[in-house]
Amino acid sequence: MRGLDTTPGKAARSSENPPVIVIDGPAGAGKSTVAREVARRMGLPFLDTGAIYRAITHVMLSKDIPPSDSPELRAALAEFTVSFRDGRVFAGGGDVTEVIRTPEIDRNVSPYSALPAVRESLLGIQRAHKRRGLVAEGRDMGTVVFPDADVKIFLTASPGERAARRHAERLAGGGESDYDNILRQVKARDEMDTNRAAAPLKPAEDAVTLDSTGLSFDAVVSLVMEQVARVLTPAR
Repeated sequence: MRGLDTTPGKAARSSENPPVIVIDGPAGAGKSTVAREVARRMGLPFLDTGAIYRAITHVMLSKDIPPSDSPELRAALAEFTVSFRDGRVFAGGGDVTEVIRTPEIDRNVSPYSALPAVRESLLGIQRAHKRRGLVAEGRDMGTVVFPDADVKIFLTASPGERAARRHAERLAGGGESDYDNILRQVKARDEMDTNRAAAPLKPAEDAVTLDSTGLSFDAVVSLVMEQVARVLTPAR
């Protein structure tokens, strides 16, 4: 069996048939950082779907539109655009890169994300990137958005570890942080995401589940790359 070239900048397939790799999982599992590194190694675009949902949450809050289906919500969704340039996120007429990572967005993103109208409106935005191949992370990438993805990973970790990671990130960024409060938020979001009616958080039937509890970032990336190689390497 010929090995897959996973050196940075080398895509796994030809440009006519670029692969789609998705990494789903609960909040704080490290999906974004892992997916970004996998995309770099594969030479594929990274689709930060978490940032898209955070951006739409910011826009709705700025317009004082509550997380419930309404004519105001649907009108705002019809006008919503999001773009990524040079590692920055733009929505609502400005750069929202920092503001969408605040505790306020953490508290509010799940209620907006659970709305069927929100999820339906963002399907087209996300799927438009598929033709170039991509690595995407989220909650329902493998079950709803890209059900025919070539590689599906469900990345998880214990609630305590996920809370500790977010706590450390906020402290490293110079902000205030309360571990116990973050842990409560992580558990509450898990409950909401798992039990919501629209696209609940769950592994796709053909996804491989990876538990990153106690593992380093490099170790997790290596496990994902091994699975990518296992799936995408053609049999001789």
